[in-house]
Amino acid sequence: MTDPYRSCSFCRFMRAFAFSAIGAAVGGYGALAMGLERGNAAIAAFFGALIVVLWIGRRYGSRK
Repeated sequence: MTDPYRSCSFCRFMRAFAFSAIGAAVGGYGALAMGLERGNAAIAAFFGALIVVLWIGRRYGSRK
């Protein structure tokens, strides 16, 4: 492959999976560290994962 940012669909899926896990951990544990309840921390983890995946998707999508 001549383009270093081009990858197969499995690689894109695994990259999104890894970054969503990082975003969820930061969002969820950050919410718990601020003293929020577990239910609110789960919601924060969801949005943390969503934000990171969308940010990475825009970053890699703009290089096409």
